[in-house]
Amino acid sequence: MRLVIRDDYDEVTNYVANYVKERIRQFNPTTENPFVIGLPTGSSPVSVYKVLVEMYKAGEINFENVVTFNMDEYVGLPRDHPESYHSFMWKNLFMHVNIKPENVHILDGNAPDLDEECKKFEAEIARVGGIELFLGGIGPDGHIAFNEPGSSLTSRTRVKTLAYETIIANARFFDGDVSKVPKLALTVGVATVMDAREVLVIITGAHKAIALANCIEGGVNHMWTVSAIQMHPKGLIVCDEDATLELHVKTVKYFKSIEHVHQSLIGPENLSLQGGVKQLRKVVVSSRSQTPLNGPYEE
Repeated sequence: MRLVIRDDYDEVTNYVANYVKERIRQFNPTTENPFVIGLPTGSSPVSVYKVLVEMYKAGEINFENVVTFNMDEYVGLPRDHPESYHSFMWKNLFMHVNIKPENVHILDGNAPDLDEECKKFEAEIARVGGIELFLGGIGPDGHIAFNEPGSSLTSRTRVKTLAYETIIANARFFDGDVSKVPKLALTVGVATVMDAREVLVIITGAHKAIALANCIEGGVNHMWTVSAIQMHPKGLIVCDEDATLELHVKTVKYFKSIEHVHQSLIGPENLSLQGGVKQLRKVVVSSRSQTPLNGPYEE
């Protein structure tokens, strides 16, 4: 697992947006082999989507052969409701780029058979060959998607009853009226997210510092569902300094030192986007070393 620490939310946003852009560019998607990405809603990715839209308008990214799967959707909320995740995605990203509507997959919270809707969603992910990159955010209690504390780490897409705390927290989006907040949601499972070939989680703000500490320094625990990323072979967390407040100093120094080695000693040109070392920086060594005693070698 990699932890990339940036100074603030804006730097995190730019890092993640550039990462997504480069992943799509390097993948070089086609109609037959599209780039499949899982996407979140909420406050964490809003600015990332804004930057991606700017990149699209500047000709730096192309969504023509990108297929998306969203994490979750409320049950019973009309899809055109301003607080539905369908509306959120089209307002913040899809309507501004050249993605094909048929390539967008968002769970239908008004489907006549919700269990069947969840099964179809999983089947469609499998049909396109799985998700290449799943982008996510978390809540202060460490939940990813609507996989709240206590959710099974082997869970798949399903109907989920929202915790009372979540309902209260979401009331701010519904005129402060708890009665208007949906009590059920459809959500991908923890295992659905972790099945992706790569998972990138955005964690920013001091209010998520305890969640980050449990994710990084605690064990894998269904009470902090994001901690499942510890088991992923290509897990990446991008956070800001505020989110590291509950981490041990040595933990922060360790991950910063790894990035320093990558950037200063190995060299970014020798690294893959996902952090793998392609080759070591070549060092030309003379057959006779120069020392303070013998001075430079002369022919």
